Amino acid sequence: MRVVITGGAGFIGSHLADRFLSEGHEVIVLDNLVTGNTDNIAHLAGKPGFKFIHHDVTNYIYIEGHVDAVLHFASPASPVDYLKYPIKTMKVGSLGTHKALGLAKAKGARFLLASTSEVYGDPLIHPQPETYWGNVNPIGPRSVYDEAKRFAEALTMAYHRKHGLETRIVRIFNTYGPRMRLNDGRVIPNFVPQALQGQPLTVYGDGSQTRSFCYVSDLVEGIYRLFNSDEVEPVNLGNPNEISILEFARLVNEMTGNDAGIVFKPLPKDDPRRRKPDISKAKRILGWEPVISLKEGLELTIEYFRGRIFPART
Repeated sequence: MRVVITGGAGFIGSHLADRFLSEGHEVIVLDNLVTGNTDNIAHLAGKPGFKFIHHDVTNYIYIEGHVDAVLHFASPASPVDYLKYPIKTMKVGSLGTHKALGLAKAKGARFLLASTSEVYGDPLIHPQPETYWGNVNPIGPRSVYDEAKRFAEALTMAYHRKHGLETRIVRIFNTYGPRMRLNDGRVIPNFVPQALQGQPLTVYGDGSQTRSFCYVSDLVEGIYRLFNSDEVEPVNLGNPNEISILEFARLVNEMTGNDAGIVFKPLPKDDPRRRKPDISKAKRILGWEPVISLKEGLELTIEYFRGRIFPART
């Protein structure tokens, strides 16, 4: 296949590019590098079947020749990013999704949308199944991301129903691993660099809020299976093993040998109290569930961040 990945120089998008290339497909990455980085795809430069195009997907997308698949992963994806770029976040979720769907329609390609657990907001149902419609503040500071993704899902389904486009929607829960940015602003890129530099870890609120962390290779496997399935409606992908932020901070300190402890700061507005995917649908239709343990994935991620913070001197 000839595959276009928007946001392909980002954290998850670059891992997907690796996967599709390893399966023998041709990959074209589009990225405007606002939050993506060419370092993530530098190892692919010059490889047969790989091409990078510096492009903002909120503008018309032109790709010469046939395209078999469009995977739309372009978007700021952390609170730091979408609070810094609120309008760009909404534009890539709306205009960017529209342009990516337009490319898929013009080429007769299968389309996969990267959606998010944030469509559930601060959930009142736990764990969150795909049938839950969410509890989102439409005018809060996080709404620029939440509502952009909810709109993107609605537009994707409209293209499926109106134009018969082959579409897939993945709702991604907290994912981590190599190629996350040091200044990403999410829990692991906050904790691990702090720990490696001997600083106290910053926990917001009392740390009782929970998250469920999925290692990136597990997520990519699930996305690849979903893409090749016949499921049109959204599918949750994430790790259902829930852990409190305070417990997680203690684990990071333990694994890095950091004895600087923990400091507490006020909880940001609309920060979800609990987050855990119901993955029974993914198990049933994809035969998928995570296989990488939190400790195993953390070890790999810590080593990646160690190399970024303390690069070997030549």
